[in-house]
Amino acid sequence: MDAAPETPRDGHTAIHARLLALDTHIDIPWPEGPGFAADGERRVDLPKMRRGGLAGGFFAAFVPQTVVNPANEQAAFERARAMLLAIRAMGDVPGARLATTADAIEQAWRDGAVAVVPAVENGFAAGTDLDRLGIFRSLGATYVTMTHNGHNALADAAIARPDLGDGASRHGGLSALGREAVAVMNRLGLLIDVSHAAKPTMMQLASLSATPVVATHSCMRALCDHPRNLDDEQLDVIRDVGGVVQVTAVSGFVRLRARESEVTVADFCNHIDYAVRRIGIAHVGIGSDFDGGGGFVGWRDAADSPNITAELLRRGYEPEALAALWGGNFLRVMRQAEAVAAS
Repeated sequence: MDAAPETPRDGHTAIHARLLALDTHIDIPWPEGPGFAADGERRVDLPKMRRGGLAGGFFAAFVPQTVVNPANEQAAFERARAMLLAIRAMGDVPGARLATTADAIEQAWRDGAVAVVPAVENGFAAGTDLDRLGIFRSLGATYVTMTHNGHNALADAAIARPDLGDGASRHGGLSALGREAVAVMNRLGLLIDVSHAAKPTMMQLASLSATPVVATHSCMRALCDHPRNLDDEQLDVIRDVGGVVQVTAVSGFVRLRARESEVTVADFCNHIDYAVRRIGIAHVGIGSDFDGGGGFVGWRDAADSPNITAELLRRGYEPEALAALWGGNFLRVMRQAEAVAAS
């Protein structure tokens, strides 16, 4: 029997299904919440990833910023370690697989398994003990987001926390310890995530790192003047060091002060278009920040991911470009970090 002719939706769904599509920043509920195996209240669980044609996701052990002191840093470390163990356990769900290298992600995709990739969000979890970075890597972390909202012992954040005693800047970017952390992360093969970092921090990280820096969940400041977004100079630096900026689905970063109901797929793809025009297709990707604030009309959860592909196809992106945006670019920088660590 002849196959039925493809409708436009069938066409974009088929193209999306052939992509090795990765979401580079997803939060998990903590300490309790819906599980990963069931189709539940999480924006990203295994059934939604399957329906949305996602080959894998980078799940962040997120540590909120508190007052910088040894007791709080120890608590942050313990939380991050426990969360990494929970993320690793997600890889034991039938149909999923823990993957901590670029090759492992690609192999999971070839085998039809959804890759679960660990990461750490907020260098506060390392405190002043850089050996903790090695522990994070041993538990599978592939990147560390250097800050969250609020300065830590390593670096200044884009958004200071006066309620925690922050001034506009604590270190003028990176602290001396933060500079040491860069070298340690390079040796370990941990990518350096500059999302949430203050501009001086980000620029110093890009200059010091032997591997390309990444912004796993950020938008373009030229389109939305939010301190969490990246300006043109920052974008140019990411290009110049071979890094990537992963455009995020947080509504207030896509359109200033917008609610989820006020942001569309087209608004989101405007940020992709801007970054591609500014720094080239090789330096742009996608990181939703689902379950951590991401989501808008048309991309409310992982199951809606083909809608992003449909809009990009409508704008003229070819399948090769879609493959780069949805995962190829990020896999490239992972391999560069792995190669530096192995050298």
